[in-house]
Amino acid sequence: MRPIFITSLSTISALGTSPAEVWENMQQERSFFSYKNMGKEKVPVAEISPKGQEEIQNLRKSNSFYKNLDQSVLYAIYASRKAIEKSGWKKGNFGINIGSSRGATGLFEKYHQSFLEKGTAETLTSPTTTLGNISSWVAQDLQSSGPTISHSITCSTALHAFLNAIAWLSSGMADRFLVGGSEAPLTDFTIAQMKSLKLYAQENKEFPCESLKMDKKTNSMILGEAAGVACLEMKDKNALAKMAGFGYATEKITHNISISSHAECFQKSMKMALKTANMKNVDCIVMHAPGTVKGDMAELKSIEKTFSKMPALTTNKWQIGHTFGASGMMNVEMGILMLQHQKFIRNRFFIPQNLPKKINSVMINAVGFGGNAVSLILTSPKD
Repeated sequence: MRPIFITSLSTISALGTSPAEVWENMQQERSFFSYKNMGKEKVPVAEISPKGQEEIQNLRKSNSFYKNLDQSVLYAIYASRKAIEKSGWKKGNFGINIGSSRGATGLFEKYHQSFLEKGTAETLTSPTTTLGNISSWVAQDLQSSGPTISHSITCSTALHAFLNAIAWLSSGMADRFLVGGSEAPLTDFTIAQMKSLKLYAQENKEFPCESLKMDKKTNSMILGEAAGVACLEMKDKNALAKMAGFGYATEKITHNISISSHAECFQKSMKMALKTANMKNVDCIVMHAPGTVKGDMAELKSIEKTFSKMPALTTNKWQIGHTFGASGMMNVEMGILMLQHQKFIRNRFFIPQNLPKKINSVMINAVGFGGNAVSLILTSPKD
């Protein structure tokens, strides 16, 4: 593949709204969860940082159209504005592909409840709850005339946006693409769905999400809200990282939410990423590791089967929870920051092997319901 570079990246999450703030918080030995009333009980969640919440409220008030948009759309608009500003892109012909696992969750629940009570739908129900309105509103806000795509591949959505952009850029059909994922899943019904699957953290602990704690006996997934977008192009000027390799795979599932015990989809996606990058190993892997017993173990076993020398393994979900369709982009952010600062960020529950003296390459993993795995390899832009 021809080199593709990440020239800008912006996120909004429980870790903050700027790279400096995110990096500072990422190094702290604490999680960023709070307890929120959901239905009849308090549950741990990872909300957007207080400063981020204030920024989103200001954004909502800034435009009469925005007052009726879902949080997931506003998060995407906010992150996209900052990414474009950093990249130096002008208004014009660049592609946009920002996906989401659930889309306008909050508005959909609100409008559906209104329908049950009144028997009629609110006027803006359809246009503000379609999945496509995330990328569409970002395109409107940025005044882009390029291709606009939205999609949902559950929790690997953001990394599938990278795959789409790679195809567009490599084909010559576009020379710049804005990619990412946005999720605002902290609603009663969404959390109830995870609880019904017996995936959600049950115990009140200082560190309730035990992502990569391999001897845990119960699932400990926690939901978080976030959005992250990146600017991709062929030019390496002022680039943050280079896309060295990519891989993807889908495996035959035996249960609606499961992957195989050795995560065959990850084995295939990681091997493909190594092949496209012409590499045999990587220094680090930012794992998907959602905090579930089977999910964490399956991914670890897939890595053991793929690599003869174990890379240093880490994850961020013990701090910010599972942000569904945005989670892959949060992993990309972690990988880029480790490359830039040349510092490996450990997961508090896992002792990594083979800590690198220098971080030259980072693999990013994500997988979603249905066994849809994606693996990316990032390197320093000059490598």
